Amino acid sequence: MVLYLQILFACGSSVTKTDNQKDTVPDSPILSKPSSSYADTLIITRPSAIFYNPDSLQLEKIRAINTKIIYESLIHDCFYQMRNARMVLKKYWPQIQVIETYKARYLLFITADKKQTGIDLDTKNDICGIFLFNGEKDPVLTDMTNIDTEVGFYFKK
Repeated sequence: MVLYLQILFACGSSVTKTDNQKDTVPDSPILSKPSSSYADTLIITRPSAIFYNPDSLQLEKIRAINTKIIYESLIHDCFYQMRNARMVLKKYWPQIQVIETYKARYLLFITADKKQTGIDLDTKNDICGIFLFNGEKDPVLTDMTNIDTEVGFYFKK
């Protein structure tokens, strides 16, 4: 999703114009996700799939910096990819705890041997996503479109 936006904005900013062409594509910088409105930390100690979404103010900022089509596409993609991921987890991996968050900016993962890994969701440029955590290995940001195989690879010992 981020790659798509970067390509879209990169293409818009690298257009060279001749004297005969009109300015149809404005120069646009590559945009990044606005900061969260919260500074809360979610602590995860058990095998889990953590779904993250923007908070309401962050979502409004995202709407403001994108065109209507891009914003609606982002929301559509998140909704359907997350819905599919929830269905896969419920059907094939019911033992994995599902955690939903939109009010936490930070995720703190603590393994069984007390190793801690912190993640600042503001550094993740996708507006939504899923982290997998098995309680032993470092958490991984998962490709939602490939959830079927990603969960199996990560949670197999």
